[in-house]
Amino acid sequence: MNDISFNTRDCGSCPIRHRAVCARCQPDELEQLDAIKYYRTFEAGQPVIWSGDPMEFVSSVVSGIATLSQTMEDGRTQMVGLLLPSDFIGRPGRDAAPFDVVAVTDLTLCCFRKKPFEDMMEKTPAIGTRLLQMTLDELDSAREWMLVLGRKTAREKIASLLAILARRDASLHKKPPRDGMSFELPLTREAMADYLGLTLETVSRQVSALKKTGVVELQGKRRVTIPDLQALITETGDDVDGAPIV
Repeated sequence: MNDISFNTRDCGSCPIRHRAVCARCQPDELEQLDAIKYYRTFEAGQPVIWSGDPMEFVSSVVSGIATLSQTMEDGRTQMVGLLLPSDFIGRPGRDAAPFDVVAVTDLTLCCFRKKPFEDMMEKTPAIGTRLLQMTLDELDSAREWMLVLGRKTAREKIASLLAILARRDASLHKKPPRDGMSFELPLTREAMADYLGLTLETVSRQVSALKKTGVVELQGKRRVTIPDLQALITETGDDVDGAPIV
């Protein structure tokens, strides 16, 4: 875990600026945030923080992906969420981390010292409002994922994950999801299996089936192209707006 000199230190050129917790901040507020921020990198597989550890910082994911997981007393571990670029790590006002956070890929975080960030929240409504909005979005995502894990078939689970990743990638590039869009799949098939509660063999079989029917195209191990977005949405069991079909 190392401090780094990051090439987007200027908030105005930050690739997640429009989605991050600072999205609604004015120039003078960004200057205040800049005074309490620093960047950290983590290699794939490296823990960011363990559940129960004291939280000395909060942060936004700038690049890469991390997992949220919880370990039971008998040692079993359940992955409960993915952290993608612009997602927020930490809870202001909470002293300890509620989940394990582990880097899945090489990860870059924009970190803020926790106490100064909490002080700034009290004086800067834009930060508190944006954080509330992000928390509500996270709640919606958690509810959506309960449906994915609890009611969908293996094929629908794979398609749903691909659709979620496609929508997020489009949002980060300030573009609407569209036919022909491509993105880098940030997860190995092993990680997808863990997250979806499937076996590796099932994930591989269903990805191959989606490729064979032309729902997705694969270039190399990680590059995914969606020729027909509606075809992918149909495979998820959701309607065109991403809502579950009743």
